[in-house]
Amino acid sequence: MIVIMLLSVGVGLGLWALAVWLVPPRPPLAALISRLNAEPAPTPILTTGDSGWAVRLGSPFTGLLRALGLPTRNVYQDLAIAGRSAEALLAEKAALVLTGLLLPAVVELLLALGGRPLPWAVPLAGALGLAAGGFLLPDVTVRAEAERRRAAFRHALSAYLNLIHLQLAGGAGVEGALSDAAAVGRGWSFQQLRRALNTARLTRTSPWATLGQLGEELDVSELTELAAALSLAGTEGAKVRASLAAKAAAMRSRDGAEAEGQANAVTERMALPGMLMAFSFVIFVFYPALAQINASL
Repeated sequence: MIVIMLLSVGVGLGLWALAVWLVPPRPPLAALISRLNAEPAPTPILTTGDSGWAVRLGSPFTGLLRALGLPTRNVYQDLAIAGRSAEALLAEKAALVLTGLLLPAVVELLLALGGRPLPWAVPLAGALGLAAGGFLLPDVTVRAEAERRRAAFRHALSAYLNLIHLQLAGGAGVEGALSDAAAVGRGWSFQQLRRALNTARLTRTSPWATLGQLGEELDVSELTELAAALSLAGTEGAKVRASLAAKAAAMRSRDGAEAEGQANAVTERMALPGMLMAFSFVIFVFYPALAQINASL
């Protein structure tokens, strides 16, 4: 009876998902009117792109996941930083969920053909666990990649501030110092800085405005503060060379403290395998004596 109920629920969910995919719900009229009257958003500086078997397999189910309100706003920001698209994330989610649901069934079928079937609860629990893990794994991967790129960008921003300070000390203007300093560095972080400055040049906007937009897209408050300080220098003639040097020194100190904290955390985690090995060695040495004592009793 329980198996029949579970199968009925699965068939009902599948039919509902198929109906939503074939006839997607229409957005309300107020949302359409607000979309027409809304001002166009600025062109994002960060670019995205993805491909792979998971994207191709799960792409038919992205509409259903979007109807459920996925991905969330925080995930959108992490996707932009990681250089991935929302469609690719949803497709990967769907592909991993389908794989997690079908893999235990395939294993159970092979075991049944071999004459050693498992109880029905084991593949069912395995399918639900793998499906839940496959649904959450892309979010965790994207968040980890975004945090890694944010940390790398903060490290590169410290060097960028030093380069700007040197350019300003040499008599360069604010805009010239920004462009020349960005042209020196290499890597993903400096590539995003150069893209922001090129966007400002092509759209005839101020470079600190696009740098501030990049800081908001990356969720890096240090870049937003730098854009505000450069805006004062560019519009009101404020002298920011000393403040840039102080900010660069503060960022270097914080990076050093964070690196030291991470090293200490890794050292503490390395102590656990050593303790486990020592405990296993003690058990290995004393187990024969304990077994002999128990046998004599």
